[in-house]
Amino acid sequence: MVNLDRRYDAIVIGSGPGGSSAVRELTERGLEVLLIDAGREVREEDFVPPSRKKGGVGLDLLPRANAMAHGRITQARRPYYSEGTNRFLVNDLEDPYTTPLTRPYLWIRGKLLGGRMHSYGRVLQRMSDVDFKAASADGEGQDWPIEYDDLKAWYDKVERSVGVYGDADGLVHPPDGEYVGPGYLTTVERDFKDRIEGRWPERKVISWRCQAPFPDRVPPGIAAARATGRLTILTESEVTRITTDDATGLATGVEFVNRASKREGRAFADAVVVTASTIESIRLLLNSGSSRHPNGLGNSSGLLGRYFMDQTISIGFFDSPQHRGVWERPDNMPADPFYGVGGGILIPRYENIPGHHDPSFLRGISFQGLGGRIPVPDGEPAVMGLGGAGEMLARYDNHVRLSRVKDRWGMPVPHIDISMGENDRLLLKRSMTALKEMGDEAGYRVNFIGSAAGLETKKIWPGFNPVQREIFRQGIKMSVVLGAAIHETGGARMGSDPSMSVVNGVNQLWDAPNVFVPDAASFVSGSNVGPALTIMALSARASGFIAEQHAAGGLTSPTEDVQYR
Repeated sequence: MVNLDRRYDAIVIGSGPGGSSAVRELTERGLEVLLIDAGREVREEDFVPPSRKKGGVGLDLLPRANAMAHGRITQARRPYYSEGTNRFLVNDLEDPYTTPLTRPYLWIRGKLLGGRMHSYGRVLQRMSDVDFKAASADGEGQDWPIEYDDLKAWYDKVERSVGVYGDADGLVHPPDGEYVGPGYLTTVERDFKDRIEGRWPERKVISWRCQAPFPDRVPPGIAAARATGRLTILTESEVTRITTDDATGLATGVEFVNRASKREGRAFADAVVVTASTIESIRLLLNSGSSRHPNGLGNSSGLLGRYFMDQTISIGFFDSPQHRGVWERPDNMPADPFYGVGGGILIPRYENIPGHHDPSFLRGISFQGLGGRIPVPDGEPAVMGLGGAGEMLARYDNHVRLSRVKDRWGMPVPHIDISMGENDRLLLKRSMTALKEMGDEAGYRVNFIGSAAGLETKKIWPGFNPVQREIFRQGIKMSVVLGAAIHETGGARMGSDPSMSVVNGVNQLWDAPNVFVPDAASFVSGSNVGPALTIMALSARASGFIAEQHAAGGLTSPTEDVQYR
């Protein structure tokens, strides 16, 4: 039974990468923690393995239609569709959002204990000072108030705690990590590596830095926190508001509503950690206004919800005629009956990094994919899928605000308004060109190359009939749009000046210093690597700071010390 009459040391909102890291750090340091999540507990039947058939890549029309029939109308549109993990995503009819009619956004998310850790690709890459000090390098935007050395030990810690497989590649970006085992490249991927690096030595083809599945189906951080005996979990509870004291401005706790019964409740704590995921965290803060915080909690700068970012993605699927019937089951990490064995190739950003400057655009692109891992019949060519991720620049006009529409629990839904700028479009076109030239160099047949800018060529899926091709053309327009990268960031940006940011260098709200926002909402720049590992590191770091300050009776004023290590 959850005791809500008591006062907790900390409340953590959300149980994904950020929340699971926070509860581990806080409880292992002796704090009594209440974890609140809008989703339910996972069940054994959630992990019945999906059927796996040989046959390469298809349209997935029937599985997508079935998902839509069960309310996952937006979730079923994601380009990297998976019949297995789609079950962990939200019902869009229950959890709606709004966008401008001319600027659609694909918001892919899950509400389940563990959040998107049940559905993400498990690629965990570190960010570097290429990201944290990007503005100093190219004069665009602002730097983060922290640097790589501030996060290095926290990256080390969370990598060891979740178990990451990878290789020491010796690159500036992304830096090497603490690995529990080696990465793995298939025969198709090794041949691709030889051809691409032989033609473009600066394009390094490396193995994914990949988290192994967790066989008990509970994120390692939550499992470790439970083992301390200091974690209380409240599921299926939608936090609608962070409550504050009008005299001090400090948070006192949260209000929530049970998703099934709609019964309202309150919980109290000395500190509140907001790790609900980027858009949900922004929505909650905006909805937590009071007489002391009239425009939303943490919004005295007027920047809450502003500088929202994503990544621009391009996707290419190819056949490799020289690898007929070739596909492999890697054995570098424990296999999982539901997820299989993860892995693939990374081509880290190779432009506008130290030693490689291109003045025609800012920032750069990375690529991620897999080859020879999808079962194909004997005699059929192996499958290679490859996607590019470009760093979207932070722009004030791109924002999340509260909509006039409310959800079934009475809370305003988020209104997401984001579009690409000129540099974003340049990166998108450049990534599509790179996909085409790398496919040609590797001797592949192109099935399609597409992005939000459209299809690169009219010749798509040579094995499809005209009806299938037309269905695909229409479907790709709805799936490869902003949001499809599932790497949304920004909106509660970090900084050293309260007038130019929402949180300080330890993710502490300037306006309410016992509230912390250590998820991707705090990002100052979006990078071209996935945000998950940095979310974990920021959350563990902020939680370490909370524990120290709580023991010392702090958390009443924002700290000036952003170099917390």
